[in-house]
Amino acid sequence: MTATERLANILVWLIAGATAIFLLTPLVVTVLVSFGSSAIFTLPPPSWSLRWYQRLLVIRDLLPALLTSVQIAAISTATSLTLGGLAAIALARTRFPGRDGVVAYLTSPLMLPGLVIGIALLQGFRAIGLKDVWGSLVLAHIVVTMPYAVRTLYSALGLFDFTLIDAARTLGCSPVTAILRVLLPNLAPAFITSAIFAFLASMDNYAVSIFFTNAWTKTLPIQMLNLAEEQPDPTIAAISTLLIALVLALLVFLERIIGLRRITEI
Repeated sequence: MTATERLANILVWLIAGATAIFLLTPLVVTVLVSFGSSAIFTLPPPSWSLRWYQRLLVIRDLLPALLTSVQIAAISTATSLTLGGLAAIALARTRFPGRDGVVAYLTSPLMLPGLVIGIALLQGFRAIGLKDVWGSLVLAHIVVTMPYAVRTLYSALGLFDFTLIDAARTLGCSPVTAILRVLLPNLAPAFITSAIFAFLASMDNYAVSIFFTNAWTKTLPIQMLNLAEEQPDPTIAAISTLLIALVLALLVFLERIIGLRRITEI
């Protein structure tokens, strides 16, 4: 390795390290503030305390908002995996003019601002007379989570050898049995990955959800914003820390079950 290559390698590592520090610093600050005793965001805190985590147990509307978010995320994720999986299989198995356009259309919500999607869905639901809060939230979150399922599963299917299904058929398996015994086990990492990404995207969604909630039905991000407006104390930092812990737990789960290297290859 020449001196120029070594210098370039050092420069790349320095830039990568600076970027990681820049991105992780707000998360570290949030975690530290959540364990402080001060009622304001102070670093370093005057003392360490769990008072803000204890306060989470007495906030009246927090648990219903959490349950609402979890239920909507679970329903939208399951629906997205089902519909997205079928769409991905159809797109991977067939060749027709405009197929790339259909793929781009199904993943377009990832490229559009949430505010644009929310306004468009609000107008669309009004046009068809849909006023139910729960139904509107579920449908809106399916639109948000569907691209994660389609994109991930479609990429995984591009690496799958469909002759394995034909071989299973020649050995006596029915089409459904061949899919269940051959296709799904091979795509299990992609299904798990897309499910986790979709679930987190739904749990974290605010820009679209704000258009469909009311005073009685709120998701967790909207309830967090209400808490920040009513009483801006480190309670929000405690909730954020728990969400960070959830993401880390899911990453550890993915590493143990699938492996992060395999995830990046999907």
